[in-house]
Amino acid sequence: MKKTMFILICLIFNFSFSQNLPEGFVYLSEVIPDIESELRYLENHNFTGRPVPGYESNKIILSTPAAKALEKVQQELENDGYCLKIFDAYRPQRAVDSFIAWSKKAEDTLTKSEFYPNKRKMNLFSLGYIATKSGHSRGSTVDLTIIDANTLEEIDMGGKFDFFGERSHHNFEDLNKNQRQNREYLKSIMSKYGFRHYSEEWWHYTLRNEPFPETYFNFTIK
Repeated sequence: MKKTMFILICLIFNFSFSQNLPEGFVYLSEVIPDIESELRYLENHNFTGRPVPGYESNKIILSTPAAKALEKVQQELENDGYCLKIFDAYRPQRAVDSFIAWSKKAEDTLTKSEFYPNKRKMNLFSLGYIATKSGHSRGSTVDLTIIDANTLEEIDMGGKFDFFGERSHHNFEDLNKNQRQNREYLKSIMSKYGFRHYSEEWWHYTLRNEPFPETYFNFTIK
């Protein structure tokens, strides 16, 4: 009896918790309970060097169709002994606006050596590494990689997440065979389940038939 009541309370809590999201969105953990994540914009380890406005909780939000498509990706990866690790998913417009403000502070180069050593900060938008209107804010774009299901270690993609440079491009040639195969493995399985890749960033994918192609949301992640 106590166990039944506990399950019922959990279901009620999760239901009410989900109702805080706009219709058509879901917490990814409700679809993929064992999803691994490292939400970079929630903490200091990102190209701005500080937590990003709009990120108030360690939760991944996506449109429902994107989350369900990722579930299929996860299932196939698990058959091969791997799984997904998420760096970013839905991103509030206020976060994007903070990136714009950051780009205008020429003196703030705290993270240059790690994230954009060979690029001028003011050029990151024109080069396509940051957008004034991000697909992430439409809720069906996700930044991710593949990890070993047992060790949870990232497989070698030949470059780090959010590195602003040619090494992040899908067609970057100076990779070893294993790195090229890993990138192609991720791209092929994401494509299989309805995602298109972004040529400038090996980790960036958008659901082809996204449900909100013209809407940029601004609700807080909490």
